[in-house]
Amino acid sequence: MTTTILSARWIVSGVNNASNVEIHENAGLVFKNDKILDVGSIEKIKYKYPDAKIKNYSDHMIIPGLVNSHHHIGLTPLQLGAPDYSLELWFAARLAMRKIDPYLDTLFSAFEMIESGVTTVQHIQGWATGNYDEVVNSASSVLRAYNDIGLRVSYSYAVREQNRFVYEADQEFCNRLPPKIAKIMSKHFAQQTLQFDDFINLFDHLRANNKNPKARIQLAPANLHWMTDDGIVALKEKAFKEGVPMHMHLLETPYQKEYAFKRTGTTAVKHLNDLKVLGPHMTLGHGVWMTEEDIEICADTRTCICHNCSSNFRLRSGMLPLMELQKRGIVVGMGMDEAGINDDRDMLQEMRMALTVHRIPGMIHNDVPTPTQILKMATEHGAHTTAFGAEIGRLDPGRKMDAVVIDYRKATYPFQDEDIPSLDAIIHRAKTKDLKEVFIDGQTVYKDGVFINIDKDEILEAIHEAMKKPRDEDEIERHFLRKEVFSIVEEFYSNYIIETKLRSPFYKNSSSK
Repeated sequence: MTTTILSARWIVSGVNNASNVEIHENAGLVFKNDKILDVGSIEKIKYKYPDAKIKNYSDHMIIPGLVNSHHHIGLTPLQLGAPDYSLELWFAARLAMRKIDPYLDTLFSAFEMIESGVTTVQHIQGWATGNYDEVVNSASSVLRAYNDIGLRVSYSYAVREQNRFVYEADQEFCNRLPPKIAKIMSKHFAQQTLQFDDFINLFDHLRANNKNPKARIQLAPANLHWMTDDGIVALKEKAFKEGVPMHMHLLETPYQKEYAFKRTGTTAVKHLNDLKVLGPHMTLGHGVWMTEEDIEICADTRTCICHNCSSNFRLRSGMLPLMELQKRGIVVGMGMDEAGINDDRDMLQEMRMALTVHRIPGMIHNDVPTPTQILKMATEHGAHTTAFGAEIGRLDPGRKMDAVVIDYRKATYPFQDEDIPSLDAIIHRAKTKDLKEVFIDGQTVYKDGVFINIDKDEILEAIHEAMKKPRDEDEIERHFLRKEVFSIVEEFYSNYIIETKLRSPFYKNSSSK
């Protein structure tokens, strides 16, 4: 393949710390195949590689490809019929969600991610119904979609062993229901047939049959309430044996904090630490309700955290104490979960959300994040939460060629004062309309609003045609079931929080006195 030089006004190799970004002005980046060879001044690069093909971006900034560190589905729950509630009630609302082909579904969100500069996604699939073969087909369809569009993916299928609807055993919840409704609920549970060994076999099958160099398979214990201790430990042993990371939802809501105390007599993080499953191989998704001691444990064990800012707002989960993690040097990635604040997967906007919501009252600069810290979360730190690790996340020689070209003039038109650093201006102002080109593994996958490998309009029309059909018998039954069980779920949680009621917030954004 031809050696190629990208010439740009600025090239951002990466972020070194909160105030130090490695940025080259009037620069060149040279790559061959999927690897970056060199970055530096354009004159030196052209001299060193005289035969290379040159692509000029005269008033553009090139940044490392963004990493969505926590993702599940394509069409959003809202689109499929589940409005926003607090997380535990939202699980009940999701009963009525429409079904969609997983291949089309995956492409839908992949379009949105790539359009906003995402080049790698941590896809945590779950809730596929049917027998083992049907789940294999669903997972394979997801992976095929990423292969076809060209988006890099670190994929896992979330392991759930128990408590699949509320924070008690499935049968115990059915016992709360009227007999007719309990029968339908039991039928719903019966459609989720995978046993623990099936999840392990699924991992082995997907890994053995993966031929896509931009896809890697990892493991995901879904959450403490969904897992037994034996299951969590077994997944950790499997992960170590296979050399893959893990991603685990944890402490997303105060109800999950209470569940951990009821089950273990301590915090969820302390319990996982006692099980010896924490470490740099583990990413905890959300972590909103960690205590200060929990955060210290994560720092000591070098456990990673994924910040899902918009999701936590929409589902009334709370707010991750981001700066407490930053002060301790914890690796924090950034995820969009099932949808951002605008019910889409706009990573540029998600970065601005995280930058803005942590701006607490006061005048101490280190108490709030900087644009460079946010970029590091969305690139290098996000990369560390995936199976690709240090192969991606920066534009350094030897790393994979995942890059985003942003039109600086378009993003800042009609004026931007030069006192504002160019990267800060981009983080604050760049929109999806300003993306010129997206490279993944050295290949252009998106340019000037057009996807290179997939016809977006054709896929959207296929989704439209599929989804305009009326609900099938199963969807009608689940729609009915949601209406019947929702109030019972509300009642289940009405007096749930007892032991962990006392709260001392990290952030104090207002005062009642």
